[in-house]
Amino acid sequence: MRSDRAPIGLTLAAIAGLLFLHLPILLIFLYAFTTEERTYQFPPPGLTLKWFEVAWNRPDIWPPLYLSLKVAAVSTALALILGTLCAAAMARARFFGRDQLSLLIILPIALPGIITGMSLRSAFSVMDIPFSTFTIILGHATFCIVIVFNNAVARFRRLSGGILEASADLGANGFQTFRHVILPNLGSALLAGGMLAFALSFDEVIVTTFTAGQQSTLPIWMLNELVRPRQRPVTNVVAIVVFVTTFIPILIAYYLTRGGSDTAGAGK
Repeated sequence: MRSDRAPIGLTLAAIAGLLFLHLPILLIFLYAFTTEERTYQFPPPGLTLKWFEVAWNRPDIWPPLYLSLKVAAVSTALALILGTLCAAAMARARFFGRDQLSLLIILPIALPGIITGMSLRSAFSVMDIPFSTFTIILGHATFCIVIVFNNAVARFRRLSGGILEASADLGANGFQTFRHVILPNLGSALLAGGMLAFALSFDEVIVTTFTAGQQSTLPIWMLNELVRPRQRPVTNVVAIVVFVTTFIPILIAYYLTRGGSDTAGAGK
């Protein structure tokens, strides 16, 4: 008789892989509650919640947090606009060099972050653009656009052109077609792409390092704290905040896009 259970070796390999991936994250959570301030003694000598209060009252944490939220929000908004427009052009239009142009659009996320960061820093220096929040946003938008583009172009390609023609035959103008036909079909894909873009922007380190001036986002603050530790558990508390802030949008995006093939009006 056929058994649906996986072989014991495969099960053990899967468990080992999951532990390898997630055990470091569990250690971060554990050491956010330790009573030891300077070392990572295992097992922790005791558990406490005081570091959450200490982190809440640390004035040096809040400006980087606000900056990270601001940069992520603006970068995501830019990505939603530009990424959707690029996806519409790539999916609905036919022109010479379309495939090559699509490759150029997704290239920033395929390249190592250090290459993107170095190229952006060089470009800002050549154009005499001072490093500021504006340059951080531009740097983050380069890969956020790709995230939105990938989600939107996949949904555009499943969207049947017949419903757009039917909308035009019924007298709808371009804006009405976009509002009542295209946007409802793209809604979940754009929301998922926006959430993924926000999550990636919020915890970005490498590109931020090259495009920021004297400012510090929350991940950069965490990196500096690891180099010059002061109250180590506070850094772990902040890491939990970053984890939750990025994990929840990614989880929602997963549930929004897993049924994308059932989009209304989808073609083959």
